[in-house]
Amino acid sequence: MGFALLMTQFSFAQSGTKNFIDQNYIEVNGNAKMEVIPDEIYVNINLSEKDTKNKESVDQLERKMFKALKQSGIDLEKQVSVLDFSSNFQNYFLKRKDILKSKDYQVIVHDAKTLSKIFVSLEEIGISNINIDRVDHSKIEDFRQEVKIKAIKAAKIKAGALASAIDQEIGRAIYINEGSYNMYKARPQVSQMMIRGKASLMMDEAMPQIEFQKIELEYSIKVRFELK
Repeated sequence: MGFALLMTQFSFAQSGTKNFIDQNYIEVNGNAKMEVIPDEIYVNINLSEKDTKNKESVDQLERKMFKALKQSGIDLEKQVSVLDFSSNFQNYFLKRKDILKSKDYQVIVHDAKTLSKIFVSLEEIGISNINIDRVDHSKIEDFRQEVKIKAIKAAKIKAGALASAIDQEIGRAIYINEGSYNMYKARPQVSQMMIRGKASLMMDEAMPQIEFQKIELEYSIKVRFELK
């Protein structure tokens, strides 16, 4: 073991290879940002017999909801899923009240226009327990990679400009650190959108224009280049 280590050290000494710390280098941070319009909007819908004062069952509300969603362009098999189903059996046994059921659904919407249709059509049939859980993009990983590439290219341009200011050039990259990454996803307030939607319908009977704040991707990458 000691002999092998000695031979390795001797080999480096003979070849004259330098550790990057011993080389002349320039270190810069490359930054890049990107804004992406979300194409995955996760909407939660709650159906409750309590909201109709037990005049309509969950099954009836469900059928009405499915019809409204389908008319709004939603693929029920691909875009709708059940989150939870519950009933107040405990209250029934303790207080001898009627059993009230509720059911939660999640709908994935791909654009704001379709979302507007959903809010209006569901409100018209008396379903108003709707909220937006989160927004995302189907190709978010591809965009992350793209921002990384832009950040490292920005680092190269910055390093080249600084080196040329002192009549030098940069060589190959000898160190790369991905550094920090941030992603900001704004979640719109449903109440604000509903108010905006109603106002729009009252003014010109047009569909409300819901606009989402874009998803912001930001990367900072630290790179060291040889300095010639």
